[in-house]
Amino acid sequence: MSVRTTMVLLCAAAAGLASTASAQDTGPTAPGWEVPRTPDGRPDLQGNWTNQSLTPIQRRPGQGPVFTAQQVRELEQGYVERIVEGAQPSDPNRPPPPPQSSIPAADSYNNVFFETGSRVAVVHGEPRASLITFPADGRIPALTPEAERRRQQERAARSAFGQYDDPELRPLAERCLTSYGSPAGPPMLPNGGYNSNYTIVQTPDHVMIMTEMVFDTRIIRIGDGPQLPADIRPWFGDSWGRWEGDVLVVETTNIHPLQPYSSPDMKVTERFSRMSEDAILYEFRVDDPSTYVEPWGGQIPMMAMDDQLYEYACHEGNYALSGVLSGARYEERAAAPGND
Repeated sequence: MSVRTTMVLLCAAAAGLASTASAQDTGPTAPGWEVPRTPDGRPDLQGNWTNQSLTPIQRRPGQGPVFTAQQVRELEQGYVERIVEGAQPSDPNRPPPPPQSSIPAADSYNNVFFETGSRVAVVHGEPRASLITFPADGRIPALTPEAERRRQQERAARSAFGQYDDPELRPLAERCLTSYGSPAGPPMLPNGGYNSNYTIVQTPDHVMIMTEMVFDTRIIRIGDGPQLPADIRPWFGDSWGRWEGDVLVVETTNIHPLQPYSSPDMKVTERFSRMSEDAILYEFRVDDPSTYVEPWGGQIPMMAMDDQLYEYACHEGNYALSGVLSGARYEERAAAPGND
């Protein structure tokens, strides 16, 4: 989180925060506003953007599709209060946290690192209660029986190994291969913690989307060229884009099987629409009949960001991976017979 953002929030809290949801609406900001265009006449999607918000990806059970004005005020004021509390000086005499096998992020990170979004996502004037808009309950659908069998087979295969036996058993983010969650996608979903920020660069033939998390980068080709063979599966799939009027439509297949939500049959369709000077409306649809009982998707506002994207060196994973594997080997040696 930038120092400027923190200071604005602290001042807002002191003065009493009014709801800021209207500032994140994806409708045109002023009469007469025109879509900015590239030299070849296409809508200009370039710049730095963020999709982080207080709206969860999946809707909470019992919650309607739209937050009430009171709920928006409570959520946004709650965010400011957490920032204010986290900015207080730490007690130098506080005791250490209790010993435990894994230290949660709350013990190792503070507000300098976290950016959970300060506003509710607003689309077409509606403060959305979830980024997923279909199915009607705003949640990822249930798995098919076939997908459940696949999941059980994967668990059975992994159960033959300890979680620290091999580097391949560790999460992709810990190995610095891709980010945790699905910020780069597809679909491109905020990770809920930090760095759900993007740089978009476009030419007549390509659109590049770089994610701040692990610097994951998608290259989207524009046109109808040959798709990759089924056995070639890049981390972010094989993406082809086309323009439908002023909307960039991207279809992606061949997504790597280790990516979240993916299977060999998965197809993701994305739509990018420039809605105002400060907003892109990102829409997505996931079709995977072998995994989900029905398609699912949603709408996410991507808001213009004045801050820079900084290098994500992923040094924690690079050092921690060798450390955690070395520690496991040490424990194995210590537990071996004759080492009592």
